[in-house]
Amino acid sequence: MPKLLQAHLFCYSSMNIFFTIFLFLLPIFFLLVRRRSSSQRLPPGSLGIPIIGQSLSLLQAMKANTAERWLEERIRKYGSISKLSLFGKPTVFIYGQAANKLVFTGDCSVITNQQAQSVRMILGDRNLLELSGEDHKRVRDALVSFLKPECLKQYVGKMEEEIREHLEMHWEGKQKVTVLPLMKTLTFNIICSLLFGVQRGARRDKLVEYFQEMIQGMWSVPVNLPFTRYNRSLRATARVQNMLKDLIREKRVELEQQGASSHQDLITCLLSIRGKDNEELISEKEIVHNVMLVMVAGHDTSSVLISFIMRLLSNDPTVYAAVLQEQEEIAKSKPCGELLTWEDLAKMKYTWRAAMETLRMFPPIFGGFRKTLKDIEYKGYLIPKGWQIFWASSMTHMDSSIFQDPSKFDPTRFENQASVPPYCFVAFGGGPRICPGYEFARIETLVTVHYLVTRFTWKLCCTDNFFSRDPMPVPTEGLPIEIVPKKLW
Repeated sequence: MPKLLQAHLFCYSSMNIFFTIFLFLLPIFFLLVRRRSSSQRLPPGSLGIPIIGQSLSLLQAMKANTAERWLEERIRKYGSISKLSLFGKPTVFIYGQAANKLVFTGDCSVITNQQAQSVRMILGDRNLLELSGEDHKRVRDALVSFLKPECLKQYVGKMEEEIREHLEMHWEGKQKVTVLPLMKTLTFNIICSLLFGVQRGARRDKLVEYFQEMIQGMWSVPVNLPFTRYNRSLRATARVQNMLKDLIREKRVELEQQGASSHQDLITCLLSIRGKDNEELISEKEIVHNVMLVMVAGHDTSSVLISFIMRLLSNDPTVYAAVLQEQEEIAKSKPCGELLTWEDLAKMKYTWRAAMETLRMFPPIFGGFRKTLKDIEYKGYLIPKGWQIFWASSMTHMDSSIFQDPSKFDPTRFENQASVPPYCFVAFGGGPRICPGYEFARIETLVTVHYLVTRFTWKLCCTDNFFSRDPMPVPTEGLPIEIVPKKLW
C-alpha cells in the first residue's frame, strides 16, 4: 500500500511538473509561431550586418552619384518593397506612386515622421518634421499664415533688393565665380531679411557664422564627444537658439508696444497668433525650432535648385533661349530700375517649368524616413510597428513609365500639371505634408533667375556634369563659371 501510494504521488507530482512546464512553454511556443508567421510575411531582403546594415553602402552610392542605381538594383532583385537596415534601425524601402501616397497621406496614428537623430537633436523636437496630428496642423497652419501667396506679395520688392545688392557685391566686376556657395550666401541673406527681420550688420554676420557651423553636423554620426563635428554643431545650435530667443524677446516687446506689424517677418507673425483666451498659440520653443527648420530648408534647397538651373540652362541652348526671351520681355516692359511685381512673376510660366523640371531631375531632398506606430499591411507584406519606412523621390521622378525619356531636360512636361500623375512628382512633398514654403521658394527662384539671365551670360568651367550628395546634390567644385556682364537697355 505505501508503495502504491508512493507511485500515485510520484505520478501526480510528475504531472504537476509537466503541466507547469507546459503552461510556461505555451506562450513562448505561440510567440515563436507568431514570430515565424510574421517573419514569413516580412518583405524580402536582408537586414545585413547588425547596426551597420546597408547604411555605408547607400552613403557611398550617394557620394558617388550612383544612389539611384543602388536602389534600382534592389527593385530589380526584390520588387517595389524590401527590407534592409539603415542607420541602425530595421527599415522597409518602398517605391512607386502608391508608396509616395502612403508616405505623404498615411494616417498619423499609424505612420509618423522619423528624422535622423542628429537632425532631430540639432533642429529640435518641436519642429514641423517631428510633429504629427493636431500639433502638426497647428504649427503648419501658423507657418502657412505667413508663407501664403497673399502675404508674400508684399515681400517681392524686399527680396529683389537683397538679390540686387548680392549681385553688386559678389558678381559685378568678376570674371569667374563659384555658384553654389554664392547662392547659399544669397538665400541666407534673404531668410535673415524677410523671415527674421535681421538687417545687414554684426548680428547677421554672427548668425551666419553660427548657422554654417550648426549645419555641418546635421547628417553626422551622433556621437557627442569633444572635437567631433556633431559636438561642434550642438554648441553652434545653442548659440543660434540664444540669438533667436533674443530676437523673440525684442519682437514681443515691439508687438506689445504696438510698434510692429504682425506680418513684417516670420517671428513676429508667429508671436501674433493667439488662441481663444489671447494666449500665444505657438510656444517660444516651437518658434525657435521651426525658425531653425526654415533656415535650413530655405538655405540649402533653394541654393541647390538655382545652381542646377544655371548648369542645365548652360547645357541646353534651346531652353536657355526660351527662358531668356521670357525674362527680357518682362524687363523691357518696365522702366529702368523699377522693381518686379507680383504680376511680373505670374508671367514667368516657362521659367518656373524649367525650375520644376530641374527639381524632377535633381531633387534637393533625395528621400526620407517615416516610422510605423502600428503594424502596417502593405502589398501583402507586414511592416512591423517601430520600423522605419524609407522612400526616395527620384525613383518616381526618373521612372520612364511616368516621365518619357526621363534623362532629358524638358520643361514642357509641366505645361499641364494634370498630365503628371498624383504622387509621382514629390519634390515639394504631397497631400497634407506638402512643403509650406513652396510659394516662397518659387518667388525666390524666379526673381533670382530673372536677374541672372538678364544681367549676365556664363560658361561652365567644369563640363563633366557630375554631382555628389552630402546629402543634398553638390555639382563639381560648387559649379565654377566664367561670367560676362550684359549691357542694360
